[in-house]
Amino acid sequence: MKKLLFFSCLLIFLSCKQEKKSLVKITAKTIGVDSTLQSNKEIENVVAPFREKMIASINTVISYTDKDLVRTDGELESSLGNLMADLSYERGNPVFNKLSGKNIDFAMFNYGGIRAGIPAGKVTNKHAFELMPFENSLVVVELTPEKINELINYLIVNKKAHPLSKHIKLIINNDSYELLINNKPLDDTRNYYVITSDYLQSGGDKMDFFKNPVNLFKLDYKVRTAIIDYFKSKDTLTSNLDGRFKKM
Repeated sequence: MKKLLFFSCLLIFLSCKQEKKSLVKITAKTIGVDSTLQSNKEIENVVAPFREKMIASINTVISYTDKDLVRTDGELESSLGNLMADLSYERGNPVFNKLSGKNIDFAMFNYGGIRAGIPAGKVTNKHAFELMPFENSLVVVELTPEKINELINYLIVNKKAHPLSKHIKLIINNDSYELLINNKPLDDTRNYYVITSDYLQSGGDKMDFFKNPVNLFKLDYKVRTAIIDYFKSKDTLTSNLDGRFKKM
């Protein structure tokens, strides 16, 4: 009787034991997304107002230009690059002055950071987003004269139309160059304040001279926001090639 009871309990225990399971096969199927799929009406009713508001906002006219603004209309400078550098200085300097009590000396950005041109005609928010699709912010770096020389050598070696504000005058002549910052030669006894993007300040586009500055000032101001604010403040956008960076 005892043996019978033992074997009965053993059978019950074994029947309750969970077997270890393993993956044998994976199956998948493709669900085509096309015009035959019907949208969910309830979801569409919720999304539609937001979509319409976004479309209206992105197409809102905020300025005007009577000519195409592009990054390719000059050898070492461009109409769009000059505009971008100048507007960044104009919008950023009051913020920096309030933060530090000082003024920015000039602005510099990278040629590759300009992602689209602005065609002649009405300028909308869409153009600003296409020009600057990244979430980069404006920063100001305090650079020593040695770092400024590195910056100038970078410009000379690269020979690209990197955006520079009108406060710079750089003329290359064979193996020499002439540099003026705010109409004055480089002063070896003082530091300079340069506005740029946080991406470039971290060494983007190999602009290592922006890294490890004497001081770094974060303006908490998106580059795109500065562009939009500037566009809104101008009835007509104007920018020309003025020889701020050229070779003889």
